[in-house]
Amino acid sequence: MVMGRERDDMIFDFRFWRGLANQQELITNLGSSTMRDFKKRVWMVGLFGLLLFVLQEIWGMNSEQLTTLYAFGGKDPYTIARLMSLIGIVIWAVLYMAFHFFGIAFLLNKITGITLSKLAVLQLFVVGILLIEKGLMFFIFVLSGTTTPISLFSFGPLATIVFENPFLILFFNQLTIFTALIIGLQVRFIRAFTEMNPRTIVSMLIAIHIAMSLITAAIGLLPLEEWFVSFVEGGASNE
Repeated sequence: MVMGRERDDMIFDFRFWRGLANQQELITNLGSSTMRDFKKRVWMVGLFGLLLFVLQEIWGMNSEQLTTLYAFGGKDPYTIARLMSLIGIVIWAVLYMAFHFFGIAFLLNKITGITLSKLAVLQLFVVGILLIEKGLMFFIFVLSGTTTPISLFSFGPLATIVFENPFLILFFNQLTIFTALIIGLQVRFIRAFTEMNPRTIVSMLIAIHIAMSLITAAIGLLPLEEWFVSFVEGGASNE
């Protein structure tokens, strides 16, 4: 009976909100016990993220230019464009969450040497925080009945006052209070499982987030929606 209880003590159930609220307890458990129910939580976060992206698309976020198809191209091209846009957002949602979950975990594994299983837990929290940020923005947009490419939680609004360069505005728009929260969480986890210098850890994480913000800002300058509308209009005219 004692041996059975000891085996049970070496197993802990992963809970997303409990782990996020009691990070030290989770870190201790990760270092000494076997985790279960983690995959279930990964699927739950993934499905929530997919639902959030789909709801944003259905509501019409970031697809304003598609209305020109309805006005000038007719109902059929507009319907096709909306369907293609919905499929595209589903693919983007999967890639977005997979990058932050698998991609960053793999990168941190190569830099720090921490096992992927521990980094996967960390990055699941990161994905969850990013989705919370997007969910809050979506909630605000629904209440106000309008959208803006500038996040209210970022330095973007301040950047629009200081800079006129679209690239700089998009760059600072990626740096939010949630970014600071994520860096703080990553620093705490990584320090618990590596002997790297804390300053090195902080510098490394800031560099990673700045690099991702620069890439995102560069992609944001591309007229992807205009290209998409032109593609649909061209396909409709060929028919």
